[in-house]
Amino acid sequence: MSKIRFAIIGCGRIAQRHAEHISNFAKLEAVCDIIPEKAESLGKEYAASSYKDIDDLLKNEKNVDVVSICSPNGLHAEHSIKALNAGFHVLCEKPMAINVHDCGLMIQAAEKNNKRLFAIKQNRFNPPVSAVKKAIDEGVFGKIYSIQLSCFWNRNEDYYTNSWKGSKDLDGGTLFTQFSHFIDLLYWMIGDVKSAQAITRNFHHQNIIEFEDSGVVTLEFYNGAIGAINYTVNSYGGNMEGSLTIFGEKGTVKIGGQYLNELEYQNIKDFKFEDLPEGNKANNYGHYQGSMSNHDEVYKNVVDVLQNGGSISTNSFEGLKTVEIIDKIYEAASK
Repeated sequence: MSKIRFAIIGCGRIAQRHAEHISNFAKLEAVCDIIPEKAESLGKEYAASSYKDIDDLLKNEKNVDVVSICSPNGLHAEHSIKALNAGFHVLCEKPMAINVHDCGLMIQAAEKNNKRLFAIKQNRFNPPVSAVKKAIDEGVFGKIYSIQLSCFWNRNEDYYTNSWKGSKDLDGGTLFTQFSHFIDLLYWMIGDVKSAQAITRNFHHQNIIEFEDSGVVTLEFYNGAIGAINYTVNSYGGNMEGSLTIFGEKGTVKIGGQYLNELEYQNIKDFKFEDLPEGNKANNYGHYQGSMSNHDEVYKNVVDVLQNGGSISTNSFEGLKTVEIIDKIYEAASK
């Protein structure tokens, strides 16, 4: 069976991670970036064609099966829709888009062209996260009462310098760029959000970014559970914690560490999590780190779906739901 062939749009930091995993499970055919040197460098490393214009790539690379969208958040919709309309499957980095309307247009384009639109939610593969999700689904916790999400990271001025990050149009907000994976886990584990209340502030990045650097949020879920989110990129000197605490009828559990990579606490009736495998390391970008690096699992799933008819790990509807919840939070904060 021939290998699935990929192209990458956007050759920034995260594209390096994508290229590495594509080379392990498939074939990287082409790359594109509006800065030609970035595309040429990545293309040369993986013997892939390089382009500076997405339209040229989509017109010329007819052997490509999947286009991986790694461009700035605000361009995800435009680039995904172009690729879908050109007849390619699409794997889109988080967030799927930075507004609900664009997510809907992306899903429509996938349906119209009978192509797959994969959304990346790699934190679902963290060993403690997947174990707790399985236990919730099996009724181990009984009724879920409440959930606490803590996102305490650091993003300093250097992170935003000479970058699209921090702009309202291309970045969208701290919940989109830093913490959308965490918001996804609320939806995946607990369910859809009925209402939100929020207060956001920009304390330390007033002349650097066009939106908040901190926020506190309360949530009500359709299933009756309540939740709280406390998030910031002002943790002094470095990332501190990314944690999820769940209080249920039959037990309490906390997934913690800096990147939801450790089972920190459990007290559950007639049940215990044991011998969880060690997860992957966090994505390392030099001066800072991101979420746990599970893009290998994402690419395994894409290949399995397209070659073997496997079950998709994160569909576009779930990508839309993450954006919808973030939109509810920002709408509440603006009132």
